[in-house]
Amino acid sequence: KILSWEFSDPGAARAGARMVATRPAEGNGNEDSKRRKMEDRLPKMAVEKYRSFQAWYQIPFDEKWTQRSWPQARVTKAPRWCTVDLRDGNQALINPMNHEKKLRLYLHLLKLGYREIEVGFPAASQTDFDFIRHIIDNDLVPDDVFIQVLTQCRKDLIERTIEGVKGCKNVVLHVYNSTSELQRRVVFKKGREEIKALAVSGVSLVRQLADEKLKGVNVRLEYSPESFTGTELDFALEVCEAVMDVWKPTPENQVILNLPSTVEMCTPNVYADQIEWMCAHISRRDCVCISIHPHNDRGTGIAAAELAMMAGADRVEGCLFGNGERTGNVCLVTLALNLFTQGIDPDVSYTELEETIKISEYCTELKVPERYPWAGSLVYTAFSGSHQDAIKKGLEATKKQQLWEVPYLPIDPQDIGRHYEALIRVNSQSGKGGIAFLLETEYGISLPKDCQAEFAKVVQKISDETGKEISAAQIYEAFQKTYVFPQEPMALLDYEMSNTGTFKDDSDVIVKARVRAGAAEYEIHGQGNGPVSAFVAGINKKVFAPKGLEVHLSDYHSVARSACRNAEGSEAVCAVRCQALRDGEKQGKSAFGVGLHRNTTTAVLRAVISAINCLGGDAKLFA
Repeated sequence: KILSWEFSDPGAARAGARMVATRPAEGNGNEDSKRRKMEDRLPKMAVEKYRSFQAWYQIPFDEKWTQRSWPQARVTKAPRWCTVDLRDGNQALINPMNHEKKLRLYLHLLKLGYREIEVGFPAASQTDFDFIRHIIDNDLVPDDVFIQVLTQCRKDLIERTIEGVKGCKNVVLHVYNSTSELQRRVVFKKGREEIKALAVSGVSLVRQLADEKLKGVNVRLEYSPESFTGTELDFALEVCEAVMDVWKPTPENQVILNLPSTVEMCTPNVYADQIEWMCAHISRRDCVCISIHPHNDRGTGIAAAELAMMAGADRVEGCLFGNGERTGNVCLVTLALNLFTQGIDPDVSYTELEETIKISEYCTELKVPERYPWAGSLVYTAFSGSHQDAIKKGLEATKKQQLWEVPYLPIDPQDIGRHYEALIRVNSQSGKGGIAFLLETEYGISLPKDCQAEFAKVVQKISDETGKEISAAQIYEAFQKTYVFPQEPMALLDYEMSNTGTFKDDSDVIVKARVRAGAAEYEIHGQGNGPVSAFVAGINKKVFAPKGLEVHLSDYHSVARSACRNAEGSEAVCAVRCQALRDGEKQGKSAFGVGLHRNTTTAVLRAVISAINCLGGDAKLFA
């Protein structure tokens, strides 16, 4: 056949699209209509519109910053946390929180242990103003908690902000103005001096009004050069130094210099360089708390925050589950639990993470995705067979030691209020380990490895046919249908057991039983060194030997049914493997049988019957 090369859009070639080979139609029309056609490739993206951030933004070494040291640093303690859910997070919601939702989330943030909480922008919203007055007037601000309020560098806004926080014991007044090169040039059309003057005048007014109207209040200043990541470092330093000159911080009353990644513009290592450069150059470093406020535009907000902490940041602002403008702020939950997995106390508690998820989803009307780090509903769930097997073995091993070391699970789900039931779920990608785990944890049934592999094929077939996840209940139902319930073609009707003599080590066991095989009933009598061997001997003698056949027992496994919420009392779980023989040669494949009963002897005899029935037609036992 001759290949033809064609474009559906004549302009596609000019846009740089690659040609796609299509074959001429062949066969009848019905077949062609069912065949999915290959689509033309999309045109190249307009990369020429963009430039590398580092093509114009330089961070040179100098006498104060001779080399970057943060790559060798380690985070060994939690930072000071500040949650901005009620302000920065709230302003990004489709439906901003009302008073009831703000109060519910605020009280939960206190419960989690946060001691710096940005509660609103009182000059911008009556709802925010009234909420702040409510928590102050109703004594809902603990003595060790600072509430933080945001304001721009304008007199009327600052005055309204001061009114909003009167009577509070601890307050952070957060002042900001944008300093980035782009916003100076495009938005404000102002030079460096004018932008610096705006910051200085705003902080001067905050200083004056705080001294006049907030007597007896423990006031801290936070200043943010907004869009810090797009601000030349020498200018960011110049503005921050000017603010410090006005506020006059001390080691006992530090100024918070918040250096936000308002828009994530480059790789996280560049943000770390910026933070380390500022830490190296700022004067009166002991009078300054370096705060960071990473956003997640490039999807690396967590990495940016962690590297910035390595570079010297003392404080982190963010939101639960990364809420915030555009792609959101850095996630405080992820950061805290990342520290926790390294043996570092995060200084906040997520021992009831499910409650935090529910409250956050209710208040923000935003769902936490299933695969969200640490919090998603599928984060601690394994579908892959090899993963399930490793987790199962890891959970067994960790029972013998205090240190948590389980493959694929960096955190113990129980430490954050999750449970082991959802760790392993079964679909077409799963293996015997996951199926065995669910049977054992949900129903207390432990099977030998070879039996696990045999039963896994049964479950795999169900999963392939349905194309869906198989629940623990469905697995148990399949287990019962495969091993427990079948009474055809052979069934045990009743039995009795005795010994050949006194209970000595060398005495044999005698089993007399009545079984049904097909339409016939048999009275069997067998003798052996135990109930199983005696029963099998009796069945062979009466039922199979006349046909030139024999059933050989090759494996026997008996355990007590373990405690679990679905176990039906104390039972024995017995599994045996049988092989059919004719003249000493194997007939078909071996098969397992399983028996459950409070009496161990009854359980193992049922297991033998189950195995004989599972041998199936290949063995031709009942032909």
